[in-house]
Amino acid sequence: MRTLCLVLVGVAFLISLPLAAVMVKLGHRLGHVDHPDDPAGGGRKWHGRAVPNTGGVAIFWAVAWPMLTIMLAVCLVPEQSWTGWLEPVREHVAGLRQHAVMAFAVLGAAAAVHITGLVDDRRRLGPYSKLIVQGIVALMLAGLFEVRVLEALGRWFGVPGTIVSVLLSAAWIVAVTNAMNFMDNMDGLSAGVGAIIAALYLAATLLGGQWFVAAAAALLLGALLGFLVLNFPPAKLFMGDGGSLVLGLLLAVISVRTTYLPQTVTCYGSDEAASLRGHWYALLMPLVVLAVPLYDFTSVTLIRLSRGLSPFVGDRNHFSHRLVRMGLSERAAVLVIWLATLSTGLGGVMLARLEGWQAALVTAQAAAMLAVVAVLERSRAARE
Repeated sequence: MRTLCLVLVGVAFLISLPLAAVMVKLGHRLGHVDHPDDPAGGGRKWHGRAVPNTGGVAIFWAVAWPMLTIMLAVCLVPEQSWTGWLEPVREHVAGLRQHAVMAFAVLGAAAAVHITGLVDDRRRLGPYSKLIVQGIVALMLAGLFEVRVLEALGRWFGVPGTIVSVLLSAAWIVAVTNAMNFMDNMDGLSAGVGAIIAALYLAATLLGGQWFVAAAAALLLGALLGFLVLNFPPAKLFMGDGGSLVLGLLLAVISVRTTYLPQTVTCYGSDEAASLRGHWYALLMPLVVLAVPLYDFTSVTLIRLSRGLSPFVGDRNHFSHRLVRMGLSERAAVLVIWLATLSTGLGGVMLARLEGWQAALVTAQAAAMLAVVAVLERSRAARE
């Protein structure tokens, strides 16, 4: 199964790259391009040329097409027919079928935010319209299809615990979706960061034998790598909101569906409680792996609020923009953020398998990395 999951990276790449090339030409032909803002007017768009913003189509279909095909095959093809090079799948067919409804729900949710993003790329829906769609999608996934964290709260505290779990999960999905959307502000940035995070989750889920989540991470990784060929600076294609919202939603779902705690943990006051106390820190993995996007999301939001602005009004105060103002080139700023994402996220892959003190060191390392960045930024701002 590990080999098959890795093959999915190549499958998604081979769909994404040619489709992205088509979208470059189609974007120019239809006039679906992102025009730069006038810097003198305080515009938020950093690029200096008109670039098609239709790349989200390639990302979405490179994930949706294989996933839809796989889940239909799992549901419709009898188990005894999985022979030959597909033999490793047979023993997992029953488990994958249990995820079928959830998989179709996730695809539907991704399609909803994808369409919303495509419309916004054309007509500018406004931040709150997009936020409403994200909230509805997140609540449906968490409430109806069990895409949620801390499910044990429902077992421990009944309906109130389930409600808390649903609300926390929906809030997390919306936050991560917007964090990746916010990060889509410089050539290659959001796609590169997303690819690194998807690769880290792919490694973690392969080690943990979570084949459904691993397959989703593999498809997302391949889709982003294919898109990056044309999005690496200087970019020939942007993903637009039609891609960044899909990227954020899928990363959020992958982070939620990755199992961090032992499945035997059911309550306090029993042998399972000891297991919980030994592994609770595994829940920190999403914060460690997604530390850099969340840092950008949090810092730019605080900057806007401190200036009396809406957190959803675009500007040039993102982490990447601030690095450029510190003297880095745009490409160097992107590479620094890629490396920071990799540095903070690598330890998260093994977090669930570490002893408590080791996990504390991994978490402290990620926090120290962000603290160094924050101190450097603050020192630069003070000199200005």
